[in-house]
Amino acid sequence: MHLKKKLSSGHVILLGSLILLCSFTFLKSSFENIILKADPLSTQRDTLIKPGNDFWNYANGGWFRKNPIPPSESSNGIYLTVGDSINHILHIICDDCAANPGAKGTVKQKIGDFYASAMDTISREKEGIKSLDKELKVIENMKSTRDILSECAHLHTLGCPTLFTFYISRDDKMSSKYAAFVQQGGIGLPDRDYYLNNDARTVKIRTAYFEHMINMFKLSGDDDAKARTEANSVLALETDLASISRKMEDLRDPYKNYNKLPIEKFNNLTPTINWKEMFTLMGLPKVDTVITGQPEFLSGMDKSLRDPDNNWKPYFKWQLLDRFAEFMGKEFELEDFHFNHTVMTGSKIQRPRWKRMVDLTESMLGEIVGQEYVAHYVPADAKERLTTMGKNILAVYAEHLKSLDWMSDDTKKKALHKLDGVTMKMGYPDKWRDHSALIINRTSLAGNIMNIGSWHYQYMIARYGKPVDRAEWVMTPETYNAYYEPTNNEIVIPACNLIVPGFGMGQPDDATLYGVVGGSTMGHEITHGFDDEGSQYDEKGNLNNWWTSSDSSKFNERSRKLAEQFNKYTVLDSMHIRGYACLGENIADLGGVIMGYEAFKKTDQWKKQIKINGLTPDQRYFLAYAYSWMQQKRNESLAKQIMSDVHAPAQFRVNGPLSNITAFYTAFNVKPGDKMYREVKDRVKIW
Repeated sequence: MHLKKKLSSGHVILLGSLILLCSFTFLKSSFENIILKADPLSTQRDTLIKPGNDFWNYANGGWFRKNPIPPSESSNGIYLTVGDSINHILHIICDDCAANPGAKGTVKQKIGDFYASAMDTISREKEGIKSLDKELKVIENMKSTRDILSECAHLHTLGCPTLFTFYISRDDKMSSKYAAFVQQGGIGLPDRDYYLNNDARTVKIRTAYFEHMINMFKLSGDDDAKARTEANSVLALETDLASISRKMEDLRDPYKNYNKLPIEKFNNLTPTINWKEMFTLMGLPKVDTVITGQPEFLSGMDKSLRDPDNNWKPYFKWQLLDRFAEFMGKEFELEDFHFNHTVMTGSKIQRPRWKRMVDLTESMLGEIVGQEYVAHYVPADAKERLTTMGKNILAVYAEHLKSLDWMSDDTKKKALHKLDGVTMKMGYPDKWRDHSALIINRTSLAGNIMNIGSWHYQYMIARYGKPVDRAEWVMTPETYNAYYEPTNNEIVIPACNLIVPGFGMGQPDDATLYGVVGGSTMGHEITHGFDDEGSQYDEKGNLNNWWTSSDSSKFNERSRKLAEQFNKYTVLDSMHIRGYACLGENIADLGGVIMGYEAFKKTDQWKKQIKINGLTPDQRYFLAYAYSWMQQKRNESLAKQIMSDVHAPAQFRVNGPLSNITAFYTAFNVKPGDKMYREVKDRVKIW
């Protein structure tokens, strides 16, 4: 393991947990049972729970009992454990850069000065809302629709998207070209349903949102009466925008959300907006075509702009206050925390300031921080290790595709061609973005945030008209997550996915590696290329139907069964999982855990059927998969997830897919009568 700097004992513990993607070398066929002293798969179980009733709780319940959710958090589990480990390193990076920033314009200077400005509460309190004075004055002086649109364009350039969502990205039907996209947006709550549903939980949140806006307007200097009038105006306008927005389920169809129009026809959707002028104000004077997902949203938005009874000043003011609240002083920060964390996710108290500011530094300067993270804390062979496992998963995927009994040979050939074209980006980018134009100083946190928003916006629009950069990453090396990008037919696995906590200075066995990294991460992301949405893109990343009609019908029927399975799961009291909204993730989970298992079966540990701590290889694999989703959430956070997230809660990302896998039934003796038991005819098999 190659490291470029001396590490503290805390780093040694962390890096001792990094996986080594090779065989578990001390497994010998002569051993009947290997004993590991550090083994979360065996020690974190709740053996009072029957595996066939709730495997997620069986696998992780012992850990949950010993580790209640901290009052500063909305959840607890493996994500928080790994996140704290990463943040410990990022804290050292931030402190070191702040103390030794080096020359102006360097990576260390930008990190150090940003973090210093974030930790400087004295300057923040002195500056307060003054950082927004210029923008607020412009809003207060708006007199016409043209003024409104001009300010809307300006706020977009600051990284404060208003009224609608705008971005430059690959054209779904011509992935070699960058295109301009205008989509629904403009609301402050996480999803349209928060404005339209009338159940008690949603009404309570909507009421709290209204009071939150009043409090923020009052902190900005308005009296109570004016603040209430402004909050009423904002809520009414956002409700109008929500009412013309599509539901999460309806956003999953890439064809229905692809409407490419020449600028002249695009103008017809919004008679009030001349988009040539609008794009010029936004820094893009030569846009000739636009892709919109939801034309009806733009027409409805235009209608609201033409309504003389609508007062847009409070709406724009709210956009600024909401975006920059936590950077304008303690009172704004606490009010923002109360609504966005206590009300929405259940957190009771704020985390220590250094943790919050390390998180902020990473979120604002992720790739810059990532350069330091990679240079000093990532093993030199990280890319090679991750790539080795990725290739193993791709190989078994090809075997599975060839053996499918429901797909015709013609479609199989095209599926295999797409699989063969999957690009694997592992660890970190080979080339970093040029951040030399980004100006960061120590004098103003809010100013730095605006500079960063402006830099990202300018970087984005500069791509328009240029060849697509297929080497680009949109996730940082220190992010414990991964993604599949359909328009590039690629999976991206950041370096920190190498971390598997709980094994001390030893390395996890192959069952753990393939359960945590192979199945829940790599297999999952590859399967996204073949989920309900990704399956509609071809090997080059173009939205292009490569299916026969018969095979498409069979795939849709199997997918429908999976959606209906998840629709029946109840979270909290009466909230059900939205099976069609999270269908893509559930298909990816089911395919991922199967592919990870098939790849694991090719290792010596599985072939020799060697037990570790009394657990068979199959038992360890499925326990490892459950370990990868060891996450408890507060009720508030669960409710938010159901309403606005396309991912099902962790419990069902384990119990849902495993209840469809026969090998799991055998490994844990799941029988009729067990809560997870599904008749063979009802078990869903897609990939």
